Amino acid sequence: MTLRLPLPTDHVDLWHASVNESGTPARLAQYRDLMEPHERAQADRFVFDKDRQEYTVARALVRTMLSRYLDRAPADWRFEKNRYGRPEIIPAPGEPRLRFNLTHTRGLVAVAVVLERDIGVDAENLTRRDVGPSVADRYFSPSEVAELATVTSDARQRRFLEYWTLKESYIKARGMGLSLPLEQFSFHLSASNPTISFDPRLVDEPAAWQFRQFWLPEHLLAVALRRESGADTEVRVRGVTPLMD
Repeated sequence: MTLRLPLPTDHVDLWHASVNESGTPARLAQYRDLMEPHERAQADRFVFDKDRQEYTVARALVRTMLSRYLDRAPADWRFEKNRYGRPEIIPAPGEPRLRFNLTHTRGLVAVAVVLERDIGVDAENLTRRDVGPSVADRYFSPSEVAELATVTSDARQRRFLEYWTLKESYIKARGMGLSLPLEQFSFHLSASNPTISFDPRLVDEPAAWQFRQFWLPEHLLAVALRRESGADTEVRVRGVTPLMD
């Protein structure tokens, strides 16, 4: 079976949507119709409208973007979770194995789509303020904490978010969430793409991973991707409004 929207094995598509632009009452009603009953029930449990809006737009983004690749209606996608809670597509016989990862933060939702490989994505709003030294001391590796201390106070928030989004994207790509100790791997930032190293207690290979970061006007996105044959993968970044673009 061929894909409706071509997705070469050496490409990742990163789709992002503005919650404010996508979350009008009329569109939210359309998006709600795409969701499974348990998803609608989850949306209804949110106390604050902004959280319900963000959740609903995120589910619509996943479903509508996946339908660009395969001939399946957005409402017909079904998912299952691994024991750590990571969702995966329940494939139909003969379908290519699409993998995806979803993230949402204040004002933005995003989904990364790839064939076969482990993928993780994280996003943060650049105005996030809970980025003090105590958070870094608890979750960052010693080398990351030391590097963060060398950055001027004006730049420290952005540097913190660079590290945080990378760390989140990696644990999401591994599909194990916070069962992976965040302080047992380190990121190294440079003018080129970020790289990773591991504490001896955490078994993994730095060369097995590729990382990219993308700055939007109000947000930072990070993508973690397991390499295929050691080659770099192109990440195509696209802004959309579900059911509109």
